[in-house]
Amino acid sequence: MEVFLWFVPWEESITFIAVISVVAILYINGCAECHPPFRQKLYFWVGLVSLYIVSQTQFEYYSEHEFFMHRLQHVVLHHFAPFFIALSRPGAILFAGMPLEGKRWIRTILQSRLAQQLLAIVCQPVIAVILFDGLIFFWLLPSIHFIAMIDWRLYRVMNWSAIITGLMFWSLVLPPSPQKSAYRSAGCRIAMMLAVIPPQIVVGALIFFAPQELYPIYTLCGRAFTHLDPLTDQQIGGLIMWIPASMMSVIGIMLVISNELRQPKRVMSK
Repeated sequence: MEVFLWFVPWEESITFIAVISVVAILYINGCAECHPPFRQKLYFWVGLVSLYIVSQTQFEYYSEHEFFMHRLQHVVLHHFAPFFIALSRPGAILFAGMPLEGKRWIRTILQSRLAQQLLAIVCQPVIAVILFDGLIFFWLLPSIHFIAMIDWRLYRVMNWSAIITGLMFWSLVLPPSPQKSAYRSAGCRIAMMLAVIPPQIVVGALIFFAPQELYPIYTLCGRAFTHLDPLTDQQIGGLIMWIPASMMSVIGIMLVISNELRQPKRVMSK
């Protein structure tokens, strides 16, 4: 029974559960029409379930009471889960799973001038890179982080911003569907993934080597692991941001290169 209790939300978010549930239902409906391969479905469910686990289980308790657990949560929200969801290319499947009115509504929004201008801006490589790294660094500013951790509304804005910017970035840089293979060159996508690595390493290193406690909110609220001193907790958090987060870009680059190497005929025909 204790295992099942771990899956009970620490701080239940009806909005988050509703969004995850709607997306899951649309994907199931879409799969019945599109019949995607097993690997594509596996990627999607790994990403979606990961988002739920780190946000709506007892995992969130630990992320609110230890800095390194909070960094681990954001690696999942910002890197791991969006990476797999983007890799599954779920757009067409989710669209197929919508009711007719929903499809008309989405088409109307996407065809609007405002939506097209906004997409044109956020899909620019430089803007995408700045948003991807910039928002995470913003929430890591000690004064901002302190406020976000004590205000549940800002806390959820912080988490949603990690998910949204993560989905935007990984959808732009990972190998695209065959229908969009010419949308952005492999070189551009590799450059984008390379560009986000140095800032993550620098900020992770600054946190790791900081001589004092940067985030006292975890001490004030009570630490989940009382045997772990604040500086050690902070150092582990810096390493998590430094190494696993950067490795996701390395994996993405390898996927892009592998995708290009599997298409020699297209290159030779040009």
